[in-house]
Amino acid sequence: MSNGTLSKKQRDEILRALQSRFEKNMNRHKDLAWPPVQAKLEASAEKLWSLNEMERTGGEPDVVGNDQKTGEHIFYDCSAESPKGRRSVCYDREALESRKENKPASNAMDMAAAMGMELLTEEQYRELQKLGSFDTKTSSWVKTPSDIRKLGGALFCDRRYNTVFLYHNGAESYYAARGFRGSLRV
Repeated sequence: MSNGTLSKKQRDEILRALQSRFEKNMNRHKDLAWPPVQAKLEASAEKLWSLNEMERTGGEPDVVGNDQKTGEHIFYDCSAESPKGRRSVCYDREALESRKENKPASNAMDMAAAMGMELLTEEQYRELQKLGSFDTKTSSWVKTPSDIRKLGGALFCDRRYNTVFLYHNGAESYYAARGFRGSLRV
């Protein structure tokens, strides 16, 4: 896999993984069938590559809805905890560059862009939590409004005590148990 291209074997593997997850979690997409989703995936090599990246980094992407206006299928990272391959990162490049020492390897916004996806918003994160219990031991950065970010802050969410919480932190902070979740439209 390089430059956003998958081999035939990789395409087949990610399609099998996505189909299996889709069929095991019908509560996430009650009114959808797999064949139309697969057809869209097979027609978009770039989006399939992005889903493979989400899978490779531990996100376990799955369909969580369908945009009635555009016909796009909406995928979110549905791993029980924040994806392992995307933890210990600060919020964005500005935050990364502001650290004088002990810099993390990367940042959530750049990683998401490189993978071809968007960070979940707070609203999307709360929608995800209606489909199950996610981030009960970890937390995930969420897209932060620019007025908060301009002041140096960034937002993250988690689920504790059967409740979804929204918190703030300095955008340059990073923790082993904090990563980020993404969304992708196909």
